[in-house]
Amino acid sequence: MATTTGPPSAVLDRAQAVRWRETWAQVMGGFVPHLATLEETLCRVAEAARGRTPGRVLDLGGGPGLLAERMARRWSDAEVTLMDIDPVLLALARGALAAEVRALEGDLSTPGWAARVGGDHDLITVVMTLHYLTPAQVRAFYGDARRCLAPGGLLIVADLMPDDGLPSLMGALDPAPDEAAAELAWAQWWNDIGTVEALRPPLAQRAAIFDNSPPAEFTAPASWHATAAREAGFGEAGILWRCGRHAALAAVA
Repeated sequence: MATTTGPPSAVLDRAQAVRWRETWAQVMGGFVPHLATLEETLCRVAEAARGRTPGRVLDLGGGPGLLAERMARRWSDAEVTLMDIDPVLLALARGALAAEVRALEGDLSTPGWAARVGGDHDLITVVMTLHYLTPAQVRAFYGDARRCLAPGGLLIVADLMPDDGLPSLMGALDPAPDEAAAELAWAQWWNDIGTVEALRPPLAQRAAIFDNSPPAEFTAPASWHATAAREAGFGEAGILWRCGRHAALAAVA
């Protein structure tokens, strides 16, 4: 079972947690239809970057733990840590994870998250998370992430990054379908999960968190992220994946 840190999580039937995570994956697929290709690409790049599989992996903003679980299964000897601010998504992760994944609560908009996870990570992934932060917080994040990586470690950031001509390591994929439909599916998912009795406490906690700190909806070109990474002390930085307005940046510590 996943190791938990923070307030007691909701007690969910495992089958319920698995089902909700499956529907979450479907919703996310509406926003980024080629998400599976992103996951496969980042795993292959992480394996090639240091000539071996990652030993310590950190998935930030990992939600219900789908990517963290897949990485733990792919790299069975790795120490995989998941961090997220959302109590509901963490409850789903803790209710369903079968792999050895450490689950932490943490807020990437504050510097304290880095001290909680420690350093010497081989790989840090951040998928569809940084748009919640302000530009200043994203710049600070790159510095914190750099300090959490081992020398030669890899940071992969995937988010909304409009194409501004930054060289890509692979061709662009088809753009996302109707974004209005994806937004509707997102709203419906949260409406439906609000009926789950066991999740009422984390739902209340979630409302308190996000009512006071709405998403910044920050969207910057990939070149902005590459510059921010280099200014934070990263060396090489470039695009390894793109799907319409979504892209993944890889930066080497």
